[in-house]
Amino acid sequence: MVVVDDQELFRRGLTMLLGIEDGIDVVGEASNGIDGVALVTSSAPDVVLLDVRMPKQSGIEACVAIKEAVPTTKIIMLTVSDDEADLYEAVKSGASGYLLKDSSIEEVAQGIRVVADGQSLISPSMAAKLIDEFKTMSKPDRATGPALKLTERELEVLRFVARGLSNRDVAAQLAISENTVKNHVRNILEKLQLHSRMEAVMYAVRAKLVELD
Repeated sequence: MVVVDDQELFRRGLTMLLGIEDGIDVVGEASNGIDGVALVTSSAPDVVLLDVRMPKQSGIEACVAIKEAVPTTKIIMLTVSDDEADLYEAVKSGASGYLLKDSSIEEVAQGIRVVADGQSLISPSMAAKLIDEFKTMSKPDRATGPALKLTERELEVLRFVARGLSNRDVAAQLAISENTVKNHVRNILEKLQLHSRMEAVMYAVRAKLVELD
């Protein structure tokens, strides 16, 4: 994995602490978005921790560039801000997770593992903020195209994902295996022609495919 943050003390400390976590190998670090994109492009890590606000190129801009250059790399936005606009832009740009900088090292390490496993990383409180943001956006009159092909079970899975539940929690709610949930999520993304779980939620709420309280 790679750490990209303009605050040197924070970046170095995080890199050192993550380096001693089981199963996590830090292959490099960068102090701004431009250098971060170059590093990720050359090293193709599984996961990137990316600060939202940096000089030269913002984390959001770097997120977009990384997803274009190395689509398989998962991105976790790491920031002091839980502002709804930042959260929405991060999801729209292809981020798989969003962590605040006051998170514990254990939370960061677990977040990396979760995202590397193909899940999204977002707390229920942040999921609620996203839902509110989606509801304020202009919505199409009706769902068309690929969205109409979602099965009832896929819609059930999507509703739980929209509330911030992990694959394991969704599996428990529906009394199915975690692998089955993963398969449903993969099918949902393919049918909606999207790249992340949260993008699918955004699409579904806008298209009124799911009703959220």
